[in-house]
Amino acid sequence: MFRRILHANDGSEHAFHALAFAITMAKQNSAELHMICVEEIDYMPEFIEEVREETGTAARRYHSVIQRARSLAEQSHVELHSHVVAGHPVRDIVDFAAKIRAELLVIGATGHSALYERLIGSRADRIVQLATCPVLVVK
Repeated sequence: MFRRILHANDGSEHAFHALAFAITMAKQNSAELHMICVEEIDYMPEFIEEVREETGTAARRYHSVIQRARSLAEQSHVELHSHVVAGHPVRDIVDFAAKIRAELLVIGATGHSALYERLIGSRADRIVQLATCPVLVVK
């Protein structure tokens, strides 16, 4: 049913629980599985060097997340394509899902920013509203 699945992972245990679902779905559907990690940066960086620095930091920060995710995927004999970007999580996840033509987006219900979610609103809720493909929110 699904040929291309995207999983968004922020390194939290909720995200890895969602990854387990994404791996299962990919295996059951013989689907291509992608994972995106987004290092949040300010909307208005002053210099392009700040963006480059944040991108490098994101790659280092998510190295262990990617290694753990690949290990889990390999145990199920599923190939995982990982992508790390620096930007705004909601916008970049939704845009990336559209870019790769994901047929399913799998996300965790909560992540690192519990205070942010209480004050501003759930990122998961906004992703569900904005995504053009079905979204599976794993509790």
